[in-house]
Amino acid sequence: MVTAYPIFNRKAIMAYLLIWMLLILGLALNPATQDKGDLSLIVEYEDTNGTVLHSFVDGELVSTNNVTLSFDFSNTSSDNDLVEFGIDLADGSDPISVDPMTNSSISIEFANHGIYELWAFAIDDSGLRENTSIVVRIELQVDWIESNTYEPKPLVIDPIPTNGGVAPNSILINSTVENPELIENIESGREVEFTWSLVDDVEDTCQSRNGLVHEGEFVNWETIHFNTFQVHELRISYDSGQDYINVNQTVIITYI
Repeated sequence: MVTAYPIFNRKAIMAYLLIWMLLILGLALNPATQDKGDLSLIVEYEDTNGTVLHSFVDGELVSTNNVTLSFDFSNTSSDNDLVEFGIDLADGSDPISVDPMTNSSISIEFANHGIYELWAFAIDDSGLRENTSIVVRIELQVDWIESNTYEPKPLVIDPIPTNGGVAPNSILINSTVENPELIENIESGREVEFTWSLVDDVEDTCQSRNGLVHEGEFVNWETIHFNTFQVHELRISYDSGQDYINVNQTVIITYI
């Protein structure tokens, strides 16, 4: 009895093995399949919130204090050389970047109230990139002082965020009207009647309160308003009297 065995073509086998070797080598050399190592992004910061302060005297803006927040990348590490740290403001502008060889901190200044979602990132020399989201809350406080007036000026309240983000939670108002003594320790003046009113951009009165302040005294109005989708004016109308009044007001646009 004769047993038949398959006959293999040596050239075909060698060609088959060569193809497999080339495929394995190609995968090994392909950057997409190579291990680029590990990149660990760590961003540290003291605050993610702050309050911009605008100060007005007799209706004129006299000072502005913006909010500056700092972000520290110094504990970020990579198996490869780090080439860039950055913050993307996600507002269409170019990211703010630094060279990790010379700097590991980025400071961002905020001039307008709003909720901001920032993207912090790190890139190494292999092209590996890691990102993390940071939510920042910026509120606005307006301090307003007027002295010796019969006609207080309207305080404009603009709660609409310039970054197109979510609307604020509320508007906090603290307003004080003082009728100062004309001559110290001598009653030489009289009471003043006035009206507070919070008016929206279509001239609808949202809130109002009548006030009466005697010489040498003051009257305070504290209120909260939840319509943060329109520009408003806080007005004080001098209804009757003959004494000058002083006005001291604080308005806060808040997101909590």
